[in-house]
Amino acid sequence: MFNFFWGLLFVAVNFGLFLLCYRLFGKTGLYAWIGFATVLANIQVAKTIPMLGLVMTLGNTIYTTIYMCTDLLNEKYGSKDAKKAVWFGFFSLLASTIMMQMALVFHPSAEDFAQGPLTTIFGFLPRVAAGSLVAYFCSQFLDVRIYSKLKKHFSKYNQLWIRTNGSTVFSQMVDSLIFCTIAFAGEYSLGVWAQILLTTYLFKFVISVASTPVMYIARSFKFPEADTSKGVNPN
Repeated sequence: MFNFFWGLLFVAVNFGLFLLCYRLFGKTGLYAWIGFATVLANIQVAKTIPMLGLVMTLGNTIYTTIYMCTDLLNEKYGSKDAKKAVWFGFFSLLASTIMMQMALVFHPSAEDFAQGPLTTIFGFLPRVAAGSLVAYFCSQFLDVRIYSKLKKHFSKYNQLWIRTNGSTVFSQMVDSLIFCTIAFAGEYSLGVWAQILLTTYLFKFVISVASTPVMYIARSFKFPEADTSKGVNPN
């Protein structure tokens, strides 16, 4: 049970740092968070842990906070800023992947101790790297689009939970399906592949629902740069 309780603390710390980053740096903090969260999520995913009788990968918690960033940008600043954030995260992920793959090609010195661990962490199979990039790109733009549509139909101030959870439910399903298909289809039997897909999506979904109160707290923060004309009806 240690992993379960440590996982609860891990989720709380992730959400707490997300709020702190936004509170301290405003909209710029959201872009900064997306930049390092896309990279960190793809480092953490290399580690698998047992929890509640299932084997799962890390990275899902901080990956969920990326959706929180784009939803919050869409909520307070408009879809244009949210789409810009998606491109920012995609570039961060693509650039870090290219740079680290090139770094691994250098011949290490005789005294070097980092080549092995770096290869283990960053030497992902091309399919895994491609799956991560394509899944991120497609699911994030889908999330922005769905959120924008939901904001038109559920525009009341207290309907934030509908907008954020409604967009995330579908976009994370697409993300999990694309990633698992590109990265693992053919590598495992259909039954194992389906289990990986199901557990990955369910865990992301649970984290997303748990993030709803955090989104309400973050939305309450006031900053001079916020364009209230793009917000929702507070009535």
